Amino acid sequence: MPDLAELIHHWGYPAIFVIEVLGNAGLPIPEESVLAVAGYLVWQGQASFAAVMAAAVSGAVVGDNLGYWAGRRFGRQVLRRRLALRADRIERLSRLVSRYGMLAVFVARFLPGVRATAGVLAGSAGLSPLRFFAANLTSALVYVPLGIGAGYAVGWGFGEEIEWLWRGLRRGGSAMLASLALAGGALWLALTLWVRRRL
Repeated sequence: MPDLAELIHHWGYPAIFVIEVLGNAGLPIPEESVLAVAGYLVWQGQASFAAVMAAAVSGAVVGDNLGYWAGRRFGRQVLRRRLALRADRIERLSRLVSRYGMLAVFVARFLPGVRATAGVLAGSAGLSPLRFFAANLTSALVYVPLGIGAGYAVGWGFGEEIEWLWRGLRRGGSAMLASLALAGGALWLALTLWVRRRL
C-alpha cells in the first residue's frame, strides 16, 4: 500500500488510469488494490473522489475495449496465448457470453480472473460494439465506486491504526512490509486461480 500510495502521489491520476488500463486489458495487475489505495487517499484528503472516479472508470473502459477489439480481430487465440486458458474453459466462457451477452460482460467485472477475459470473449462472440460498450461502462460505473469506497471505509474505520503501522514500518520494518506484500500477492493469485478453476 505505501508503494502504491507513493506511485499515485508521484504520478497522480494518470497512474490510476494507466494501471486500470493494463489490469483490465489482461496484464496480471491487481487493479482492485489501486482503487482501494485511491479510496484511502480520498479519505485522507490527498485525492479527489471525482478525479479518481474519472481516471479509474475511463481506464477500466479503455482496457476492456482493447481486449474487445483484440477479440474481434484475432478471436479466442488471444486467450490461449495471453492468459494460457485451456480450450474447454474458453469454450465454456464463450457459451456464457453468447447466451447472456451484456449481462455476462457486466457480471464479469466483479469476478477476479474473469474480468480480463470478458472483452476478448465478447469481441470473438460477435457482441456488437455498442452493446459491449454500454455493459462495460455500466459495470465500471458500479464497480469502481465500490473499490474506492472500500479503501475509504478502511481509512474511516482503521485509519489511525494503519498510519501508526506505516510509521513503524518506515522505521525499520521493511522485512515485515515485504512479508505483507508477498502474502497479499499470494492471496490474490490463489483467488484468481480458484475462480479460473471453477469456470
